[in-house]
Amino acid sequence: MSKGYFRYFLNKLVWLFITAVFAFVLNFILPRLMPGDPVAAITARIAQGMSNSTGMKEVYEQYATLFGTNRPLLEQFFLYVRNVLQGNFGSSFSQYPRPVADILKSSILWTIGLQFPAIIVGWLIGNTLGALAAYLKKGFDKVLMPISIFISNFPAFGMAIILMVIFAVDLKWFPTSGGYGFDMIPNFSWDFIVSVIHHYQLPFWSIVLIAIGGQAIGMRSMSIYELNADYVKYSRFLGIKDSTIVRYVFRNAMLPQITGLALSIGTMVGGALVAEIVFSYPGLGYTLLNGVMGQDYPLISAVTLIITIMVLLANFLIEIAYGLIDPRIKAAQSE
Repeated sequence: MSKGYFRYFLNKLVWLFITAVFAFVLNFILPRLMPGDPVAAITARIAQGMSNSTGMKEVYEQYATLFGTNRPLLEQFFLYVRNVLQGNFGSSFSQYPRPVADILKSSILWTIGLQFPAIIVGWLIGNTLGALAAYLKKGFDKVLMPISIFISNFPAFGMAIILMVIFAVDLKWFPTSGGYGFDMIPNFSWDFIVSVIHHYQLPFWSIVLIAIGGQAIGMRSMSIYELNADYVKYSRFLGIKDSTIVRYVFRNAMLPQITGLALSIGTMVGGALVAEIVFSYPGLGYTLLNGVMGQDYPLISAVTLIITIMVLLANFLIEIAYGLIDPRIKAAQSE
């Protein structure tokens, strides 16, 4: 490792740490700025039917002490830090006594299983179509580009609702919500697997279709830029085969697209959560919505912390990878 690259790496690492600290503090503070009192909501639910105000007050104080909401904010922060370092994030307010870590374990697998394949498939299809549009031009480009621009400008919830209305409500080909049949218990039986695949389709394709448009537009623009670069003209003048030139052209055009893919994977937990919310898919998006509705501070903080960490790590790894791959950054480091 060169001395210049080591300084580059160290600089990025320091900024990652500073950003992570600020993000960690904000993840704690922002949920607690929400209006309302979650302990009062829990007390009202538990003490339903009680007419004794003294008894209700005792229940309230008991849960306020249990969750630590009656402590000073600074003390609550250190309690939060301790829970995070222990990896349990404390107990959920809205699903007490269930630990937040258990809720995250069950929901994050659904999110990764849905969004990781959808991001990869959307990236591959979009970049292939964009490269073909730049190289073939003519009719293919004239048809693809308007469609890509139209689809890429769709909001994520709009695409999800359109697919739901057409294929779930009108045609009744797929269910409208859930990750599996409501009358089923998760297991490894064939019936359960089929149910999961059936419920998987609409959330999956709503994410893929949104991803295709943006990737196709980006790849087409970069490919056109590279095809008109001086090195391409010079290579053709030298008589180098077009197939060889195109391979280098698309490899150069892929650099920004790889950055986009890494960021998409990094923001996977937070980037396409709308589809989970619309389809009530049992992933982190739906969990976060339930946490907000229930004013569940530990659950909200845990989900947003996971999103923050993945985004920061994705950006950091991209910066480090670029420093290793891109010759221009290497040259800048050695100066």
